[in-house]
Amino acid sequence: MNKSRSFKIVAAALSMAVVLSACGGNGGNTAQPAPSGSPDAAAGGNAPAKPGQVKELSLFIDASWYPVTEWKGPVADMITEKTGVKLKVTVATDDKQLPLMIASGDLPDLVFTSSNVDRLSDSKLSYSWNELIEKYAPDFKIDKTRIAIHTMDDGNFYTVRNSFATQEEMKNSKYSLGSDGNPGIAVREDILKELGNPPIKTLDDFVKVLGMVKEKYPEMVPLIMDKDWIEQYFLAQFGTETLLDGWYEQDGKVEYAIRQPKMLDFFKFMNSLYRNGYILAENFALANDQIDDQYATGGKAFAHSHTVSTADTDNIKIKSNQGNFSFKMLPSVLSKDAKVVSSGLGFSGTFITKKNKDPEASIKFIQYLASDEGKKLTMFGVEGVHWTWNEEGHPDFKYNPSDADFVNSNGIKWWYLYNDGVTEGMLSYVPELQKTQALMDLKSIRIYKPEIGLIQTQPDSQEKTIKTKIDEMVKNEKVKIYLAESEEAAVAAYENMLKNAENIGLQKLTDWANATYQKKKELFK
Repeated sequence: MNKSRSFKIVAAALSMAVVLSACGGNGGNTAQPAPSGSPDAAAGGNAPAKPGQVKELSLFIDASWYPVTEWKGPVADMITEKTGVKLKVTVATDDKQLPLMIASGDLPDLVFTSSNVDRLSDSKLSYSWNELIEKYAPDFKIDKTRIAIHTMDDGNFYTVRNSFATQEEMKNSKYSLGSDGNPGIAVREDILKELGNPPIKTLDDFVKVLGMVKEKYPEMVPLIMDKDWIEQYFLAQFGTETLLDGWYEQDGKVEYAIRQPKMLDFFKFMNSLYRNGYILAENFALANDQIDDQYATGGKAFAHSHTVSTADTDNIKIKSNQGNFSFKMLPSVLSKDAKVVSSGLGFSGTFITKKNKDPEASIKFIQYLASDEGKKLTMFGVEGVHWTWNEEGHPDFKYNPSDADFVNSNGIKWWYLYNDGVTEGMLSYVPELQKTQALMDLKSIRIYKPEIGLIQTQPDSQEKTIKTKIDEMVKNEKVKIYLAESEEAAVAAYENMLKNAENIGLQKLTDWANATYQKKKELFK
């Protein structure tokens, strides 16, 4: 399962009888209007199901790691009751299955995919949503930003991805914070106390404490990092606006990540952590993403770099192992330059294929899921049973949203064939968890630029070949910078990496990216 998108088990399953008849009314919905620009708040969709009139549609989920594989449970049952549609679900066995189905023409009624959005956005394979909405669901309103993101060269849009939110929507939703898939660092509380609780309000403070740990506890690793989360936290502190394989914007033009002027400062910082003995060379060659957890929960590391959930999840494991220490999260902002730019376009989208036996029922089914009622039912569960609406404007959960066993067994969240980042982001507002404050800190420095996310190389294109070569080169060369024996050697290795990128064709790729960027920006006007 994709670790960055997974919910981790942070508490034992709550014991709660699910009684559908206890489902509450709509009173809570009035306290939280649909976000500006989101689909029509009216429920819409098909007529409620009548006995013997439920329509079954086939759905292929293009994600072999998907945790729910059957249309069952209280959420699925309620969606069927509201829409008159139930789904016969097939989950991919691997990432080759859908491409083979497309090639053979053997497609189901609906396809839910992330990696094949471009390929299925084709009039020969899928109905365009704009066509079906005009014909069958004229009151299904989708905002212009989402339409701009998904409109293809033929002028149609064939899906709208879930998990996306605009800057304005997030600003207007105080309690929508984002997902577990954000970087964070946790540190040992007991050792901090023994060191006299030195303040950690800046990166310099943090480095100073790592030095104190190394001196007083030489047998301990000052900082252990998850192999998939080595750079993210520190890149944000330096305000680079991008990860190492992304694009950033400056003065209306985009440039590849390693050309970012602040990138050299980031590499010097990482190199200094290694040269001072605060991180291990072998950290860059960990075989799996469990080894860092073992260092942290086994008492062999002071600081643990992973996600915003790190302290919560580590503390559960430590308690389970009868340990006598605990972690607490560092602030998500340790620098005046800290910044996060979200160029994400969402996760997966649902396609209504040309093999679909009932396009009208399908688009109305999606219309219901896109309604305020449908989004809350899908993401939070059955109102009154799984959650109630707090007058302040957020759900009060009767379960732990990070309890994957409970969430999956009740069919909560994963039927988000249409949803948005605002509703999904509210799952993280659980005041008693440390990740909540970490996400609130990150929200304060995050800005949204989805137009950058539209700079995507197409399969089999020359640009795709160049970018793949550069990305692979950076993966190898960056480690040489991190592990350089002096700052001068680190700078030389960085400059060599830039030179290699230029030789591969970076300027040609950048010229293409800027032409694409200017064209895509027009869609948002």
